[in-house]
Amino acid sequence: MMASFMSYFTGRRDPKQSTRDAIVSLREQLMMIEKKEEHLQRQITQDLSTAKANAVSNKTAATAALRRKKMHEAELDKLAGMRLQLEVQVNTLESANINANTLDVMRKGANALKDIYNGMTIDKVDATMNSINEQRDIANEIAEAISNPATVGLQLDEDDLKAELAELEQEDLNERLMGADHVPVHTPASTSRVDTRHQVAEEESEDAELRELQAALAMS
Repeated sequence: MMASFMSYFTGRRDPKQSTRDAIVSLREQLMMIEKKEEHLQRQITQDLSTAKANAVSNKTAATAALRRKKMHEAELDKLAGMRLQLEVQVNTLESANINANTLDVMRKGANALKDIYNGMTIDKVDATMNSINEQRDIANEIAEAISNPATVGLQLDEDDLKAELAELEQEDLNERLMGADHVPVHTPASTSRVDTRHQVAEEESEDAELRELQAALAMS
């Protein structure tokens, strides 16, 4: 509305507004034709009814009704042709308007892309990616260096480690052998009881011999 108002003073018409105005005018004309067609259709129905009612009793009236019906049908055919032409024109304008809007949107999109990629070339992209890869490699090297024990002064010799490990194994083996020497020998319980009874018997025999010897000395 504002564009149409401004074009009235400037003398220049906005193409988009002109298209919209044309489409609106065409649709208004189509509505008027459709109303006219509805009116003619009612007239044709009425004329046919009049002709049937007077076909026998009043042939003159019936014939006049049929003439009006033919005239209305001819006018209805003309209106149908007009409506078809208007519908084609509306569809053409709407299609052209859609194409123009689509092209305008695509042009804006292209300009936006141009602004986004302003000054950007494939060489600059390659250089940026190379720089990123370089920095990633440096970061990985730094992380590896930090996590390596050698960087904190732990210079370990593999031979020294093996020698120390062998020494620990030998100490463990020596301890096991020393513990085996002090293990008590298990004597079966039955053998121990037999030896004890044998020892007691021997002691009693010795006591008896000692008493006999003392008695012999006393008698002499």
